This record gives sequence, C-alpha cells and structure tokens, in this order.
Amino acid sequence: MRILITNDDGINAPGLAVLEEIATELAGPEGEVWVVAPAFEQSGVAHCISFTTPMMITQMAERRYAAQGSPADCVLAAMHDVMKDARPDLVLSGVNRGNNSAENAVYSGTVGGAMEGALQGVPAVALSQYYGPRNKDLDDKFESARHHGLSTLRTLLDKGVWPDDDYGIFYNINFPPVPAAEVLGVKAARQGFRRDMGFGVQPTTSPSGRRFLWVTGAPQQQPTADGSDADWNLKGYISVTPMRCDLTAHDALDALRAIE
Repeated sequence: MRILITNDDGINAPGLAVLEEIATELAGPEGEVWVVAPAFEQSGVAHCISFTTPMMITQMAERRYAAQGSPADCVLAAMHDVMKDARPDLVLSGVNRGNNSAENAVYSGTVGGAMEGALQGVPAVALSQYYGPRNKDLDDKFESARHHGLSTLRTLLDKGVWPDDDYGIFYNINFPPVPAAEVLGVKAARQGFRRDMGFGVQPTTSPSGRRFLWVTGAPQQQPTADGSDADWNLKGYISVTPMRCDLTAHDALDALRAIE
C-alpha cells in the first residue's frame, strides 16, 4: 500500500511522527509512506487552498516534503506533482494535537486535508487526539492514538463504507482524552455540537498602541448530545464519523420546493 500523510500542525509536529509510525505498519514491508506536510503550522485553516499565491515545496528527505501551504495544498501537491506518477492508495491526515470533534471539524485543517484526498478520489481519514485532564500530563500525550490508531484504521479499511461516487465518504477519527489502557472501544458517531461554546475574539493592545484581536476557543470538556463524537470521546471511546464534501442540506430540499 502507498500512503500519503499530511497534517495541519506542521512537518515537525510530534503527532505527525506518530502517524508516520502508524502508516508504516499499515503500509507493510512492501509499502511506501510519503509525507507532504505544511512547512509551518496551519491549524484552523479548514479546507483552504492557496489559490492566489504560489507555494514553495522543498524535499527534506526521501519521500518527505514540506510545502508552504495548507493541508489541502499539500494533498494537491502530492497528487499532481510529488506523486503524480504513482498516486497514493490512502490519505491520512494528523494526528492532530487536540480534538476535531463536534464543530471543531468545520474549522480543522486536519479534516481539510482528508477532505481534499476524498475530492481527489482517494480514500482518506483524519485522525486527532483529544486532550483533557486524564491525558494532558502524560509523557506521551498521543498515547491513545499511538496504541489504538493502527487497529482502528485496519478495521475501518476492512469494514468501512467506501463508495466510488462524486462526493466520496471520508472519515474523521478522534481518540479520547484518556490513557491508552483506559480506551473502552470504538463507536460510530455523528458529528456533535457544543452549544454556546463557539469561537470568538479577544481584543488586545500592543505596546505600540495598535489594536489586535486574538481568536479564542472554548472549554472542550462540556457534554454534547448523546451518541455524538465528542460525547463518546469524553466517555472514553474512539469516535469514527463518516463525512462527505457535499454541503447540501438534503433534508431541507423537499420543503424548499415551495419556491419553485
């Protein structure tokens, strides 16, 4: 198996090293793991692409490249330049530092990388490690993902739904904020929503008197709806959420016929 990996935390991020370990085992002795990852952190860029500016790409080592762009840019660079003569069989994005459950998935560059893989017609999975009181002080904060990532991916590749259609399914995996030994299992889950917890801004003034705004997040430990991704994560389970790039609200189409 030929696997492309990327992330949004940057090519030197520890989560990418974890994903390289997982991908190497998954690819097997005859397989290949290619890395095309952002040269610098790209958290929160979602499915952004560098449409109006070129991106520099640099080969760091064999099958390892850094691109000055977003995770989606990196997938495009791999598909149409770095690996154009031998496209990957699978795209993996992550392992993100922090969860991409619930509304976080909408903003996530990690999910954006997997989304672009799906748009390019390649099976794709985003992987993220939830942080919380039970794992934030571990020596290996990615312990849950490191120990359970390979088995979760193997099961997903074997039993997941992988349709060959225009907007193919890709998957969003979140590992719970607990030590590896306390992971209770895997749950198929819908995307959740943290009410009254969205992103905002915090004004600040620089020493030179200029006004700036910092984007602020919200606590990630509040419960969400039963059976949603964040809900299962906080209960100690790995969540696996099928997603599509199709943004149509299909449930509203029939009601909207009234405008015709």
